[in-house]
Amino acid sequence: MTTTRTVSDSMGELEVPEHALYSAQTQRAINNFPVSGQPLPEDFIRALLLAKSAAAKANVSLKQIPEDMGLAICQAAENMLNEDDLMQHFPIDTFQTGSGTSSNMNANEVLATVASKIYGKTIGPNDHINCGQSSNDIIPSTIHISAALKLANELLPALSYLSETIRQKASKIDHHIKTGRTHLMDAMPVRMSQSLNGWAAQIEQNIVHLKQLQPALQTLAQGGTAVGTGINAHPEFAEQFNKELSIQTGLTFSPAKNFFALIASQDTAVALSGQLKAVAVTITKIANDLRWMNSGPLAGLGEIELEALQPGSSIMPGKVNPVIPEAAAMVAAQVIGNDATITIAGQSGNFELNVMLPLVANNLLNSLTILTSISHLLADKAIATFTVNAEQLAVALSRNPILVTALNPVIGYEKAAEIAKQAYKEGRPVIDVAAELTDISIAELTKLLDPLKLTQGNI
Repeated sequence: MTTTRTVSDSMGELEVPEHALYSAQTQRAINNFPVSGQPLPEDFIRALLLAKSAAAKANVSLKQIPEDMGLAICQAAENMLNEDDLMQHFPIDTFQTGSGTSSNMNANEVLATVASKIYGKTIGPNDHINCGQSSNDIIPSTIHISAALKLANELLPALSYLSETIRQKASKIDHHIKTGRTHLMDAMPVRMSQSLNGWAAQIEQNIVHLKQLQPALQTLAQGGTAVGTGINAHPEFAEQFNKELSIQTGLTFSPAKNFFALIASQDTAVALSGQLKAVAVTITKIANDLRWMNSGPLAGLGEIELEALQPGSSIMPGKVNPVIPEAAAMVAAQVIGNDATITIAGQSGNFELNVMLPLVANNLLNSLTILTSISHLLADKAIATFTVNAEQLAVALSRNPILVTALNPVIGYEKAAEIAKQAYKEGRPVIDVAAELTDISIAELTKLLDPLKLTQGNI
């Protein structure tokens, strides 16, 4: 049996595991919320520890706590950030009190235990670790901090890498011309590079939109304390906290002009999630295009061959599936679902506090994490490595009756339609049928119907 020790808080005594760094309030939350078995993301906990360290430094500079106490708190936070099994100390379920008070007190209690050993005297979780703070401003701030770090350090670089990989691949396959498709039906030809550069442009536009959200994301509620008035915080605490946090992280954080808005709402998180949904939509488009072009190899389009990564069937020998694009499509679906949840959670700002903060944190960080991972996988294991089936492209292109569109200005739409229909019916190249049904020479038709020229429009 696990040995325990007795601890107490304002509600009385209870037992906690003997060697646990947390205390009574954390244990109450563990007992109260056996919901999913999934704690808040580690990225959130790490950001919370960084925030506690920045708060301690701010409180020292503002003479709210002794310098050596502040140093002990900062050392405790650093020790925890370097802990191999950090999350064993932060077991509270995501589905907890809507303010995230349980997780805030979890961090306060853990740091108080560790810092007290360093300090040699008792450091209180509420009076010292939580000095100048409330769960109601530290948890919204930590949502912003964790998402800002994840966005700047992971997702934006990953999307840039994906875009660069697509551009490089486009350059390598620029000479390949394929049948364009609208409504999944044959259309005018395009260079493969044109299709891929379209993907890259979509990714790059998403990067622009994400960067536009960074200033708002790096604006924090810290300093508003319980309801936005700043009760019990030094008047300069918010400014000093953001200064210290900026030094720690390398990102520029600043206090909100209106704390009430950032405590009562999660509008910035909703906006970021919405843009992550847009990234997911782009990822879905790229994944589906790859799957369609790879389809077959005999009964589908067969225009490209994706890298074979694993057997595709437990019963059909030799079958290989487009597993990376499929994983990408599932990631996109999850991000879209996360966004729906965050949207609903964002509506839960009742009066002076949003009460679905842990859910927002969990889903937002999940979206950032999985989009980062799948961007690298798409780049490295799908786009960079696929090969082009040039013979298949040429066969389909030569029989594409839609090429006759180029003859519209010369012979008119009706005559061109007649040629297209006959070419399709007889399964013959459109140039042969056009030579029979018009007085245009083969040489001129060859020039007019040159697929490369047709990919250049009026240029």
